[in-house]
Amino acid sequence: MQRRELCAWMGATLATGLAAPSAFAFSLSEGDAATGVRAALERGAQAALENLGRTDGFLGNPQVRIELPSGLRDAARLLRTTGQGRRLDELITAMNRAAEQAMPEARQLLVNTVRNISVEDAVRIVRGGDDAVTRFFEDKTRSPLTDKFLPLVTRATERQSLSEKYNAVAGKAAGFGLVRKEDANLQSYVTGKALDGLYFMIGQEEKKIRQDPVGTGSAILKRVFGG
Repeated sequence: MQRRELCAWMGATLATGLAAPSAFAFSLSEGDAATGVRAALERGAQAALENLGRTDGFLGNPQVRIELPSGLRDAARLLRTTGQGRRLDELITAMNRAAEQAMPEARQLLVNTVRNISVEDAVRIVRGGDDAVTRFFEDKTRSPLTDKFLPLVTRATERQSLSEKYNAVAGKAAGFGLVRKEDANLQSYVTGKALDGLYFMIGQEEKKIRQDPVGTGSAILKRVFGG
């Protein structure tokens, strides 16, 4: 298969999520296809980290902003009527700041994950549908990133005396089944939400790359995915 045919196939597959002929997968190791997939993955990860790992990256983005668990929101509304609104706002700000501060720690792991991707994984990503990049990253990195983020989030939230109050209130709520057990600890809750936000933003970048590879301005992405 010629390079132009390869490019056209890759671009069409990314756009439509159509499965590739199985015999074709082996040709990806000879051309730019796997390199292009790696470039797309790295671009998506770095863009997500740049968006989130800054002041207001979480707090100022309603799509990923970390709020209190749903089981505590009724209680929060009640607290606001008793003049506790400022304290609640401080807690929410602290949760989001902790997530923002943790983001740089994800960069090297995500980049290494991309660079070590196998040709077989690259083919699966191309064939896997619109969220294949996001699912790949989450499968490979959620557990090790949880280990990396938790100590950082813990240090950030320990500076806020409200974290102890959150854990006390959420722990009681969890005992009544109002809050999931894993959300009853502030540090674990924020760590999980930080990772949810990271994978969500990677997914947003994935959509952009799939919809308009030429518009990314990357030479390798235009050459491989631009047709």
